Amino acid sequence: MALGRYNRVDNNNNKSSSYCSTVTIVIFMGLCLVGIWMITSSWVVPVQNGDDPAEEKKNQLKDQVETVIVDSNDRDNKPQFEDKPNDLRKDGPEKNLDVSLAKDKGKANLAAEENQEKTEEAKWDKSKKDNQQFNSVGGEKNVYNSENLGGRGSENNNEKPHSIKDDKKSGSDYAEKKGDESTSRTYGDKVDKNDDKVSDKRSADQVKKKSSNEDSPKGDKVFDKSFVDQVKKSSNEVFPKGDKVDKNNDNGFDKSSDSQVKKSSNEDAPKGDKVFDKSFDDQAKKRSNEVFPKGDKVDKNNDNVFDKSSDSQVKKSSNEVFPSVAQSELLNETMIQNGSFTTQAAESNKEKNAESSSNSSSKDYSWKLCNSTAGPDFIPCLDNCEAIRNLPTNIHYEHRERHCPEVPPTCLVPLPEGYKFPIEWPKSRDKIWYKNVPHSKLVEFKGGQNWLKITGDYLTFPGGGTQFRRGALHYIDFIQKAVPDIAWGKRSRVILDVGCGVASFGGYLFERSVLAMSLAPKDEHEAQVQFALERGIPAVSAVMGTKRLPYPGTVFDIIHCARCRVPWHIEGGKLLLELNRLLRPGGFFLWSATPVYQLKAQDVEIWKAMIEQTKAMCWELVNKTSKEPINKVAIATFRKPTSNECYEQRSQQEPPLCPESDDPNAAWNVPLQTCMHKVPLDPSERGSKWPEEWPARLEKSPYWLLSSQVGVYGKAAPEDLAADNEHWKQVVTKSYMQGMGINWSSVRNVMDMKAVYGGFAAALKDMNLWVMNVIPVDSPDTLPIIYERGLFGIYHDWCESFSTYPRSYDLLHADHIFSRVKKRCNFVAVVAEVDRILRPGGKLIARDDVETITELENMVRSMHWEVRLSYSKDKEGLLCVQKSMWRPTEVETLTYAIA
Repeated sequence: MALGRYNRVDNNNNKSSSYCSTVTIVIFMGLCLVGIWMITSSWVVPVQNGDDPAEEKKNQLKDQVETVIVDSNDRDNKPQFEDKPNDLRKDGPEKNLDVSLAKDKGKANLAAEENQEKTEEAKWDKSKKDNQQFNSVGGEKNVYNSENLGGRGSENNNEKPHSIKDDKKSGSDYAEKKGDESTSRTYGDKVDKNDDKVSDKRSADQVKKKSSNEDSPKGDKVFDKSFVDQVKKSSNEVFPKGDKVDKNNDNGFDKSSDSQVKKSSNEDAPKGDKVFDKSFDDQAKKRSNEVFPKGDKVDKNNDNVFDKSSDSQVKKSSNEVFPSVAQSELLNETMIQNGSFTTQAAESNKEKNAESSSNSSSKDYSWKLCNSTAGPDFIPCLDNCEAIRNLPTNIHYEHRERHCPEVPPTCLVPLPEGYKFPIEWPKSRDKIWYKNVPHSKLVEFKGGQNWLKITGDYLTFPGGGTQFRRGALHYIDFIQKAVPDIAWGKRSRVILDVGCGVASFGGYLFERSVLAMSLAPKDEHEAQVQFALERGIPAVSAVMGTKRLPYPGTVFDIIHCARCRVPWHIEGGKLLLELNRLLRPGGFFLWSATPVYQLKAQDVEIWKAMIEQTKAMCWELVNKTSKEPINKVAIATFRKPTSNECYEQRSQQEPPLCPESDDPNAAWNVPLQTCMHKVPLDPSERGSKWPEEWPARLEKSPYWLLSSQVGVYGKAAPEDLAADNEHWKQVVTKSYMQGMGINWSSVRNVMDMKAVYGGFAAALKDMNLWVMNVIPVDSPDTLPIIYERGLFGIYHDWCESFSTYPRSYDLLHADHIFSRVKKRCNFVAVVAEVDRILRPGGKLIARDDVETITELENMVRSMHWEVRLSYSKDKEGLLCVQKSMWRPTEVETLTYAIA
């Protein structure tokens, strides 16, 4: 029988017997596997939720497992990182998850040790692939290239910033608040806090090793609940010392590759919750420091949260933004009152009717691109073609004056094609990008006078002008030699340059510690003021026409006119009388026009008329030079009297003295007057003495600021000024210089939109920049104090556009101005104006109440600006944002601006 059986096997003739043997072997192996599975399945109890059958559909989605920390010695320990139930998407599958759990009909079940190890290996491999795919497809993009600084594209519009809700909310408070919700998640699983067993020690060790070796600081890496002992360590690696947790991110993790986050957390953030936006390339980094050296990016207005650390950790983070300075002192504006200062609106009595306030409750803003004849150079109040067409006459340059539209524009001005970041100072004084100011008419018109030239991709400025073709510095020194009392940078600090051209005179005066307010009209000399601002030289678009210039009386140390084409001698010297209003008693008027040195009949006639006019005004002709050999021009220097003696001794009272009721400081929309104001004689009056020499005048309280006067903040005026000065020193030094991430070496043109005493500008005195101090017409009139300190500024109504070209300023500072303005102006139009005058890559620092800051932040986000810092405390907020290159595609045609 045995021999027969072996014969059958060897001969393979009986197929039925062979089949039975095969089946027997397969069944035996299957039973063994079932037995092994039954034994090993007792090690891990699957977590299930059978409360609601409707959860079965949700279990078919990719599961997101929260990071749970369970201490084996304390079963009641709360999770350190815990998601809110509504933080996870319920309406669709998650995308771009770093890790996919093994699924069995929507339920995450772990099997035997061998299967578990394989599963973990597969998960980590999948994580790497998903990260690579996200970085190449769905991740945050660099929208700036080497020549073009752009804003965030529409694909990034839904990305929300990270925030700290409140300094008092610690991680344990948050976990305690949400602890009752931790047992139910959208993925349908329950976390059994009493089950602290680990499925297998080798698996746990393996996961621990994976967590530390695979660098995963970003992203919600999904850990199985059976590895709870290892999760505590791995969660510290997932969120190393303050990395952001974006709970509203649909993808479940912060949009950045692991390598990017590792670099950010290890290199850029050595001291806490350093926050970086990776949307800039090398060129953008050159323009602004992407690293916040000692400050955190704290976003108060969004639902996203940081790692919920303890109160002390949050306090430490905020102290890095404002070290050693009380935050309430930095943020809160002391209650402003007019004190002893009237407002410019009251002085001028010419304010426009307040525009209806915009509806600030909506967070949806639809921006359009302005379509006007001026295109990228649009200045709303100077390019109102409809108003200019309807002027009855333009004999007094009315067509060059301000004519603001009844409804201010809310559209955004386009950029010139090929616009680039401006060249930094001091190189910008000598050359700028041609494509930033693509105008060549002035090159053709003034090329022979060394104003400017086209050199390849650049517009170059040899430093010349109509009256100083061989260079401005030689011309400046020639003036000093002719009139030693001028004492550039000491006695003479703030000057007005009328008809400035491309402002080379003012540009080179910086080397003599002199500030020049350069002005010129927007006329046929194409974009001359724009050239000046692009070079980093202060200038405004203005004309001496029918209205007073927007400056207070007796504030300029010197007024300069080098062939400025202003007919000073006509109509009783009306325009020269405006200079008399602006010039300090004892100040100089420098005139180097052709009537000074040419003998043509017309020039001789003008010179004779000027001598008669200045004599009637009691101006003294201090010096008239002969032609200097290099530039071949001569200069006449006149000085305004320091007493009223000459006025009283005139045989004819022409021009007459102004009545006492006429305020020389009233300058906003006030018609020119053909009269002269008396020289103040009372030692306590401004103008009776010359200010202290520079730089002492910056710190010393003006002699005419009396303790009996009440300052803006309620203290005695001298104390008020000193306190404001010290306040801004602290703010600038401790906050702006260290906590904003601003590369101050790239900042040149600065505007303080509500300057008060000029404390912000004074705190920046050692920086290689200049500050345009703006005093709103409805604010206390402190602009004379600013000039007395050796700074300069201008009056303005922020319900209207500023008299400057688009893209003029690198940084705007707005201290509690927006909350005041939006009460009587269209806030959207004001923000559109901010966008107009700020350069791409430029910064806006705004300090205001939380409501206003929130509204402002929503608006600038809708314009794709970068929020660099957003912080709030005690109902006060601080916001630092950076403008992008983004422009809308939809166009709005401004009919009044079409020629």
